[in-house]
Amino acid sequence: MTAQGTEQEQAGTAPDFWIDALPQAVLLCEGGNVVRLNAAASRLWGVTQARAAGRPVLEVVRRHTLEALIERGGELELEVGGRTLRCAATRDGESSALIVEDTTEHRRRESELREATAVLSHEFRTPVTALRGVLEALEYDMPRELSQNFVRQGLQETERLARLVEDLAVGFRPTRARTLLLAEAFARAERLLDSELSAKGSRLSFGADHLVRADPDKLLQVLLNLIENALKYGPPGQDIEIQTTTRETWIEVRVLDHGPPIPDTDSLFQAHTRGAGATGQGSGMGLYIVRSVVQGWGGQAWATRTGGRNAFCFTLPGVGGLG
Repeated sequence: MTAQGTEQEQAGTAPDFWIDALPQAVLLCEGGNVVRLNAAASRLWGVTQARAAGRPVLEVVRRHTLEALIERGGELELEVGGRTLRCAATRDGESSALIVEDTTEHRRRESELREATAVLSHEFRTPVTALRGVLEALEYDMPRELSQNFVRQGLQETERLARLVEDLAVGFRPTRARTLLLAEAFARAERLLDSELSAKGSRLSFGADHLVRADPDKLLQVLLNLIENALKYGPPGQDIEIQTTTRETWIEVRVLDHGPPIPDTDSLFQAHTRGAGATGQGSGMGLYIVRSVVQGWGGQAWATRTGGRNAFCFTLPGVGGLG
């Protein structure tokens, strides 16, 4: 072999290095037949360069949509085997190229971002609503003691908003768990929902008190979501009972309402899911947040039908010595 031939051979194989280093799958065609596959394309379609060379495109890609894309050029997105593929083809006369990029992880991150945004939006709603109620109440003349109580409630919700903003700025931090009485969380939830309870003509009743270990804000969010659901989907004038029982080292809390039976309770805890009879606006994130929060401290959340009532239940770590 001459030196000139060796140089030409080296020059001809030089592109193989960079094309095989590309993370995208690349397929080169001439007159409808495969000329070249890179390493990523071989892995994607499970065929070697030696077997693919000279074969019709369809025999390699095994999809008419991709064959048509190569013929006309353009872009499309495919779902294949649980993966999301973004495909782009260019054509110049009889020559064409197909580039396929796996965007599954990118789509997953987008989905997680949308979910996090929905969760934060839902969590912001309650303190903002409470603050609006406080400000509306303070517009009217009232005894100083009562107005101070509203101011304290507003400051408490402002602090809660500040913590949510902090979480948004630096990511979701570990829960700020402490030991507290369940009665504290119950009283706070009842105070925040006072106007909704009055509008519905409903009353809350609470079971035995217990010492628990939880993030007070997260526990409040769970209670608010469950009680609000009971008010929304139960009949006016109903009494909403919250029962508490001990299960070894755990405390079980049950929020019972008089709403109609729910056929598929487990699906309600999935993101963006609402019950069959749901009306009005809603994100379908409330029970998803409940389960996520409860699982965060190692507990469980579920729903069942008992004694003609719906029971939305969760567990949280107990602290011995009370209840």
